[in-house]
Amino acid sequence: MRTYATAQHTGTDPGQCDATAVRTFSDGTRAYVLLDGLGRREKTHLWALGAARQIAFTAARRGNAEAGLRHVYDLCRDDAIHHGDGHKAAAVVAVKAPGKPLTVAWCGDSRAYLMERGIAVRLTEDHNKRRVYPPTATYPYGGNRNHITSFLGSDATDEDRQRRYGHPAIETTTRKITDPCRLLLASDGAYEPHEDARHCLFTECDGDDLIPTVRDLVNLAVDTAVKTSRALDPNQVYADNATALLADLAP
Repeated sequence: MRTYATAQHTGTDPGQCDATAVRTFSDGTRAYVLLDGLGRREKTHLWALGAARQIAFTAARRGNAEAGLRHVYDLCRDDAIHHGDGHKAAAVVAVKAPGKPLTVAWCGDSRAYLMERGIAVRLTEDHNKRRVYPPTATYPYGGNRNHITSFLGSDATDEDRQRRYGHPAIETTTRKITDPCRLLLASDGAYEPHEDARHCLFTECDGDDLIPTVRDLVNLAVDTAVKTSRALDPNQVYADNATALLADLAP
């Protein structure tokens, strides 16, 4: 049985620029990548597909999520410096090498979760204005969660982002895997509706067959977003495109 699956839903928009990639190296190291492309242009979608594949290849070959993401981040940064404003994406990468901890790296607000012991453990922290300006009594919603503060395609360095927003351009974490578990990579369009509606992500990701499970996850995210927006304003129905990757991991 296949140990990973992906799904996408365009939401209420005519197109999307998200991409996923999975690459397995000869020693069994496997890299999982999800990019949430900014915009709706076909050129951006093609760029995101190529970037995701390159990140996955480098991350699997080097056995480390940060190495893969930083390699492509630096290439895109050089391109942005020399050619100006170009394609952009929020990126999250996870790498599992045999006998080693899971490594995760990200820039932007795409997330990684680990499903273990009945709960969904969030491994990433969003790069967005809500993190920079968290909710307070005076401003209960905090900063705009849809304004991301780091992304693939930026010309900013870690130091630039740290000075301006209090976090580097790329962040990383590791997680020791001691029992079989499930990894979820998700774009904001896939996790925000579930989070807002207080759905249990572990339950939504707990199906026996990965393919229908991840498909149902993104479909429900879009359906929930549509219902929520319709309740607020029937004339402004909207659901962001949703992309997710679900994978079974072994210790």
